[in-house]
Amino acid sequence: MAEIRIKGVAKDFGTFTALHDVDLTIADREFMVLLGASGCGKTTLLRIIAGLETATKGEVWIGDRRVDQLPPRERGIAMVFQNYAVFPHLTVFENIAFGLRMKRMPQAEVTRRVTRTAELMHIEQLLKRYSGQLSGGQRQRVAVARALAMEPEVILMDEPLSNLDALLRLEMRAELKGVLAGSNTTTIYVTHDQVEAMSLADRISVMNGGKIVQAAGPVEVYRNPAARFVGSFIGNPPMNFLSASPAGAGQWQVGGQVFAGPEAPAAEFAIRPEDLHPSDTGLPAEVRVVEPLGPHTLVTATVAGQPFRAVIDSTLVPRPGDVLHLAPMADRIRWFNPETQKAL
Repeated sequence: MAEIRIKGVAKDFGTFTALHDVDLTIADREFMVLLGASGCGKTTLLRIIAGLETATKGEVWIGDRRVDQLPPRERGIAMVFQNYAVFPHLTVFENIAFGLRMKRMPQAEVTRRVTRTAELMHIEQLLKRYSGQLSGGQRQRVAVARALAMEPEVILMDEPLSNLDALLRLEMRAELKGVLAGSNTTTIYVTHDQVEAMSLADRISVMNGGKIVQAAGPVEVYRNPAARFVGSFIGNPPMNFLSASPAGAGQWQVGGQVFAGPEAPAAEFAIRPEDLHPSDTGLPAEVRVVEPLGPHTLVTATVAGQPFRAVIDSTLVPRPGDVLHLAPMADRIRWFNPETQKAL
């Protein structure tokens, strides 16, 4: 069993604190994505789990073993790096077999594992080639195959697709999801790409400033952000936020319109751009920029002088200077505490 428990892990680099008392449990065979902007602490946390970095305090458990005091080779972990880290002087077969041979496995078992993982990653026809003869996508497949061949309890992946072009990333995402779903491995995957996170994860841990802001399923993170940061980081374009003023018990005035909301001393209104539709009534949005994007149109506007975006049907093409009334879907409106920035 490869449940991972991270208990109160903190990391200081001199006077800078990269991680603040992080607690996280990752279920056996779960695909967990650590998502956040550069500098949020996600790679530092991954390296602590791997044993490449020592925590200032806290514990890391894999199953019933505390591993934060063990060397990396004793943790039952394989890692896939951003730069692939395949050996150019070895063939694909030798690259995949490298870790197995370091463990002095019998040649028959080495051949079996290399063949099986090469077939899983669709690179069996490349086994005799050297890595210098491969494309970036093929080298990435070799790196993943080498990790899978070790049959680890845990696979850690640090932005493994960031060096690939958009089409190849799409292909590799589907490949990874299919292969890892059929394995017995617990996966932790680091990325700053929210599309990767949403498409791959069983759960997403959104990180900011060395803390986990929310850990939940992709739909939950998207639809019900626990904090303003999550709503602003997840989604392209991100959530709209508008100031609100009290208009009675549980009533709030936003952009000249009144909406039912929480009974609280203060609140901020939030809605996703795709959860709006043109209407005779609704928020008056003064159009600034119109971007036709094929199946839909992205409108950048202002509401009561505040920036606002809407995704509308491509058959509607307003012009800059027009006032477009946009009605929010009532069940998609979210509210945040302006002081704590947490969801209400």
